[in-house]
Amino acid sequence: SAGLITFAVAALLIFWVAGAYNRLVALRNGIVALFGPVDEQFRARQQLVREQIEAVATMAPDAVPAPEALHAALAQADAACAHARTHPGAAGATASLRLADEILDAARARLSAEALAHASLEEVNARLVAAQASLDFTRRQFNEAVTAYNHAVRQFPTWIVAALFGFRPAGFF
Repeated sequence: SAGLITFAVAALLIFWVAGAYNRLVALRNGIVALFGPVDEQFRARQQLVREQIEAVATMAPDAVPAPEALHAALAQADAACAHARTHPGAAGATASLRLADEILDAARARLSAEALAHASLEEVNARLVAAQASLDFTRRQFNEAVTAYNHAVRQFPTWIVAALFGFRPAGFF
């Protein structure tokens, strides 16, 4: 009867490990799936930022204090997004994307407010506001999935399975 108890405990442990592993895989796959809409919204917003910068530079060249800095910030954000696209949820990749997005925001903040308020930019500005709202929404969904995954990775005793199979905490965007 001791052999039966040992077998039952071993079977229970194996089923628990398999269940914990499958849960971690499902949560990680959720992060990957939710990065797709983030990537799509990010690229749409980037295109509108380019349109806005080009329109401002065309109608008021002095309103763009450092166009090369803006274009460099755009390129950096594009490169960070491409890297995050190949490694969705990887802490380093999403940290780089978040930082590049902050740098772009800081560069855009130096644009002249008067030029941005010009009537010819109303449509681009409105589309940019809508694109930013969509990006913020998809970013929140992605970050909620990261929170759920990170909680599972750190939860006892699941963290043992996470350590055994190389699951690491994911990064927020």
